[in-house]
Amino acid sequence: MKKLLFILALILSLPQVYAQAAEPGIYRIALSKFTLYYNRNQPDSIFNMFAADVKKDLPMLKNREMISELQVRSGRLQRATFTTLNEGIAIYRADFQRAVLSMQISINGAGKIGGLLFDNYRGQNMVKPVDDPYTTETPLELKTLSGAIRGTLAMPKQASGKVPVVLIIPSSGPTDRDGNKPKLNQQPDTYKLIAFALAKNGIASLRYDKRLTGEVITPAKETQLRFDDYIDDAVMLAGALREDERFSKVVLLGHSEGSLVGMLAAVSQPVNGFISVEGESLPGDKLMSEQLKNQPDYITKGFKQITDSLRRGKTYDKVDPSLYSIARVSVQPYLMTWMRFDPVKEIKKVKAPTLIIQGTTDLQVSAADAERLKKGKSDAKVVMIPGMNYVLKEAPAAQAANLATYNQSALPVKPELVSAITDFVKSIK
Repeated sequence: MKKLLFILALILSLPQVYAQAAEPGIYRIALSKFTLYYNRNQPDSIFNMFAADVKKDLPMLKNREMISELQVRSGRLQRATFTTLNEGIAIYRADFQRAVLSMQISINGAGKIGGLLFDNYRGQNMVKPVDDPYTTETPLELKTLSGAIRGTLAMPKQASGKVPVVLIIPSSGPTDRDGNKPKLNQQPDTYKLIAFALAKNGIASLRYDKRLTGEVITPAKETQLRFDDYIDDAVMLAGALREDERFSKVVLLGHSEGSLVGMLAAVSQPVNGFISVEGESLPGDKLMSEQLKNQPDYITKGFKQITDSLRRGKTYDKVDPSLYSIARVSVQPYLMTWMRFDPVKEIKKVKAPTLIIQGTTDLQVSAADAERLKKGKSDAKVVMIPGMNYVLKEAPAAQAANLATYNQSALPVKPELVSAITDFVKSIK
């Protein structure tokens, strides 16, 4: 690709406001906004971030064209890793779906973008990706009637003979194979870190992008998505792993929403074990109602009107704008299919050995969820991990510090998590 294809604005002669080598917070804030707007296809919002002289040199229509071209050629912006700050210009390694580029950004004294440049990545003055010494990763693609699922198979480098494999089923929301949610600007790399840790212990893993996320190829739209689609994907992937002669046993690991998906898949496809990690115990409508209980009455009542309609098999068109992000009309068919499953009832049907893992500082799923799941399957083993949060990392209970870990890809997953998974997988016959 030619360099000129990625120039959104020339790096201009700006006052050198910053001279430190560390990433200033103002750059991180600007980059987070840019990533959000870029991935949401909101070029005009990006345009409004520019300084006046940049807007003059790069009019709105031209900006739209260049953003569109970047999206077509490179795909979504999955992460941007800060490397250096030189005379007010911050340099990042920008990892897109289909390309790795060098990103240079300059912020003026008013907090506006004074220059933004995307260039071919050459690895100079950039953080190079570190190959895990214990892991060999290869891309995997599974074609389905509705498209293709794409993921990454991580194999232990030192493995000899057949090895166990863990299928990592992603959490709720737009979660990709590495456990990141670029649309929400969350990049903890949770699943990638689990994969590396398991490989070190002689266990293979497969992680994959959810539908409508990452590199999944499907013509389907949000209005066509159903909870059963996630179950079908997990069943098909588990079946493919069972047929692969490299693997001695197949274990499903479902995180958050993936826990329910894993339960249902474990019933449909014979597997050797099932692991629920931070798994919710309530049906979808009750779970969301619980999360909204501290909101104003008009929000809780509005959501109840929606769920009451969905229980009758009908979508609800008069959605309050405050509920659009979670219950807009286009997502209601998915909610309708999700609501009909009760995790406590479904886990009873799982015949395979079961492990329930729960962190004590999870802000989204509580110890009570683990206890309810345990009541549903009395022979399941429960492991409570002190200080582990929703993204499976060490975190305090304080909300701000806890949520900060959602973007700390360098922070490892809790060692107790790895030990619990490893011991369980190796104990299964």
